[in-house]
Amino acid sequence: MLSWDDYHKQESTPAAAMPQERKPAAPAPVAAAEPSPVTAPAPAEVAAAAQPAAGASATPPAGLADNIARANESLEQMDVAPGLEELEMGAARVSVDEKAMINCRADLNQLVPFKYDWAWQKYIDGCANHWMPQEINMTADVSTWRSKDGLTEDERRIVMRNLGYFSTADSLVANNLVLAIYRLITNPECRQYILRQAFEEAIHTHAYQYCIESLGMDEGEVFNMYREIPSVAKKAAWSISHTHALSDPSFRTGTPEADQTLLRNLIGFYAVTEGIFFYCGFTQILSMGRRNKMTGVAEQFQYILRDESMHLNFGIDVINQIKLENPQLWTEEFKREAIQMILEGTQLEIEYARDTMPRGVLGMNAAMMEEYLHFIANRRLSQLGLPEQFPGAQNPFPWMSEIMDLRKEKNFFETRVIEYQTGGALNWGE
Repeated sequence: MLSWDDYHKQESTPAAAMPQERKPAAPAPVAAAEPSPVTAPAPAEVAAAAQPAAGASATPPAGLADNIARANESLEQMDVAPGLEELEMGAARVSVDEKAMINCRADLNQLVPFKYDWAWQKYIDGCANHWMPQEINMTADVSTWRSKDGLTEDERRIVMRNLGYFSTADSLVANNLVLAIYRLITNPECRQYILRQAFEEAIHTHAYQYCIESLGMDEGEVFNMYREIPSVAKKAAWSISHTHALSDPSFRTGTPEADQTLLRNLIGFYAVTEGIFFYCGFTQILSMGRRNKMTGVAEQFQYILRDESMHLNFGIDVINQIKLENPQLWTEEFKREAIQMILEGTQLEIEYARDTMPRGVLGMNAAMMEEYLHFIANRRLSQLGLPEQFPGAQNPFPWMSEIMDLRKEKNFFETRVIEYQTGGALNWGE
């Protein structure tokens, strides 16, 4: 192996050892002499070689000196007050007691000590569950989709409607996370998970696009369903109407009214959009996969469901923590409003089920889905500490619970083992 000394020896090799094409013109013949051994240059020689040649300028290139002078002048005139004012907020080391979910004045750049260990654990679990859409083989789906006999018209309707809704729904979710929630949640370990969630939403949007492209669908039609199909448009419009206030850059928490606006957003975002609006579509696609149809699309949905279940549980924990730290916000009037939001979301999802399943298909129908959504709504209300509104509602699709409850399972597409690597702490949302 070439050593540093060998490197210098090569650099000092006489011209006689140079390749033929790089030799200088041959001098006049001289008497042969015993060749002397090649030695590394002495330190003094190296130092001399590093000095500029006689007549060479050691000054910077033209114009550089003036640029440096202007940079120094600008730094001397810089007003450091704005930066110091922000840093002063966290000049001391942060204690756990200073941390809070909202309206916290402690330095948000100091991640530890943790106050909410559950938030950090969810971040770790999310990272361990990383996946990418291209990992999933779509060959069989393409063949099924192109075949005239591959799917019934009702089954095609389900695939189209769900890709149409979800392809834009996760973009709306990501917008709300990045433009509003991250800015207003004032806890660094929760922010760390929110960053992970935002990345996962990008992966989900990528997955839907990957399915749409693989199947050769009309991308303009699919991506614009939230504008053109009433059952899809209503869900998107409801989500936007309950989250748009926070997207105003001038919005700030700190008053009871503003804090309730944030809490309202979180309930609409986590408990309804991610906690109700996704369940009809996921059940339909996963039921299709269980029947060995569109298994690639179904596998993508299964991974997404795993992520969304953790998003939901994180959001419920955040909401309940805000309630605990700010009990004045959780008034009887606000509780009634929260119940109304859950009921509205449930009804919109029932309408979506009726639109996507005008007839029985895949071992289910709209009436069974309505029962399931009543069951899910009760679950969301209970998680928020609110009374259930649909007494006796049961889960007609127990296999959905099995999909979400198992920490490690061989998936039903027989393609790979899904390993919930750090799943011991996971608590699925259904």
